[in-house]
Amino acid sequence: MLHLKDIRVERQGRTILAIDDLALNENEITVILGHNGSGKSTLMKLLARQIGPDQGQILFDGAPLQAMSQKKLARNIAYLPQHLPVADGLNVRELVRLGRFPWRGLLGRWQSDDEHIIDQAISDTDLDAYQGNTVDQMSGGERQRAWIAMLLAQQTPYMLLDEPTSALDLSHQYALMSLLYRLNRATGRGVVIILHDINLAARFADRILALKQGVVIFDDKPQALMNSESLTALYDLPIQTLQHPQGHEVAIVA
Repeated sequence: MLHLKDIRVERQGRTILAIDDLALNENEITVILGHNGSGKSTLMKLLARQIGPDQGQILFDGAPLQAMSQKKLARNIAYLPQHLPVADGLNVRELVRLGRFPWRGLLGRWQSDDEHIIDQAISDTDLDAYQGNTVDQMSGGERQRAWIAMLLAQQTPYMLLDEPTSALDLSHQYALMSLLYRLNRATGRGVVIILHDINLAARFADRILALKQGVVIFDDKPQALMNSESLTALYDLPIQTLQHPQGHEVAIVA
């Protein structure tokens, strides 16, 4: 379990994130929502240990996250930032193979199960036909899937993704979220993901965290958020919900 206690992050004397007590469980898809500047990426970077808090601590299974070695961190938390790193001419299989380095290192002896794990990650992300393709030359959706395959190869209990759908068209957004949903259900790995699309979040999340001005103002199942009062308060924008023909609520700007 990832557990944040008495967290404060400050910039230029101003508190930009304040969380008293927040636990993130495995086996769930947790979506973080909020307007720009609400603290979403700051929270994600804390969880990924890209930054440290000015106050408080983050615990992983009861032990301080900051005290964890880099190798142990990479065996437990896989992180995909909003802006994808340059793959430096790597093909898909070479990129996915990097996900095994926390377990084998550069000089460690590779085992047959490593290749099986790589094969499975490529298959799970529907990239079998692209294994030899250069990652940086692929489309946005294909490139996202390649990086997610690398995260899968790490075999971590948690996967953290910062706005992975932001550069994708509508069909690829739903395809990516469907993929993450299937992987979560098949592997039980916790997925923590920042999204901007309310309806996308409501469709795929088990739990939604909504941030406003650095504070968690909502933490519950998606159905509890999908009403005009809650959404309007979150975004300071008149939002209504309508019933979809399939029975669930969808949000629209009034």
